Amino acid sequence: MKNSRDNGFVDLHVHTTYSDGTFTPEKVVEKAVEMGLKAIAVTDHDCVDGIGPTMEAARGTGLEVIPGVEISAAKDETEIHILGYFIGWQDPFLLEIFRKMRENRTERMKKMIHLLHRQGIDLDADRVFAVVSEGTAGRLHLARVMAEENITRDEQEAFDRYIGNGKPCHVAHKRLDYGKAIDIIKKAGGVPVLAHPGTMGKDEYIPFYVQAGLRGIEVYHSEHHTSTNDKYLAIARKYNLLVTGGSDCHGMKKGRVLIGKVKVGYEVVENLRAEAEKIQRSNRKT
Repeated sequence: MKNSRDNGFVDLHVHTTYSDGTFTPEKVVEKAVEMGLKAIAVTDHDCVDGIGPTMEAARGTGLEVIPGVEISAAKDETEIHILGYFIGWQDPFLLEIFRKMRENRTERMKKMIHLLHRQGIDLDADRVFAVVSEGTAGRLHLARVMAEENITRDEQEAFDRYIGNGKPCHVAHKRLDYGKAIDIIKKAGGVPVLAHPGTMGKDEYIPFYVQAGLRGIEVYHSEHHTSTNDKYLAIARKYNLLVTGGSDCHGMKKGRVLIGKVKVGYEVVENLRAEAEKIQRSNRKT
């Protein structure tokens, strides 16, 4: 990308232990600095609690931490994820939305543990929730406990046999409508961006997202091939969308450290910041 060598590189899709990542904010910062990144975006699932600790960990390192989020949403029966950049992460409106979503995730976990009980697996719910020192309990936390208790050989087997999509103890998220997710991000002064479209399919839905206020698309992602990048770059140009990219690092959850493996030039941050300022100005007028 233009001027990226001069301005530095950024990874705009990073998770921490506050959602389903395995790296603490401190570890995320350590790895980002090791990779020589100029900036990262913390984009935990339906949660902004990891932003402050990551900013604090980055203090004095020269690493910029961009406040972000990844909201779980749906169009019809298709799950999609909407990234939000430069959100007002301390906005009471946003915090209340995520408080309700956290409650839904807690209830989801209790239902999955109940289904495991019906499968003859005796697992203490308190044991699972005790693993989560921060953020909200998710399937990764449940899988860890199942492996530690020797219910399964490892975390992957927990997903493959019990809690993965379509498995007997899986419970689906209560997901927001895509339009509401986009609106929430914009009301919080952020820039809504479609996450990893190549992993979700249903490209025919993209015009609906654009009509609802989508401002960007994650063209570059660790699960996108070069041909996939080219396809979504063309779509971005067609709909005048900002182009973003990131590794979608979850620590060691995916078997290897991804942070910095997919990166874009710092001008992407500048473009997102400018777009966020436009959205924020518009919000002040209404």
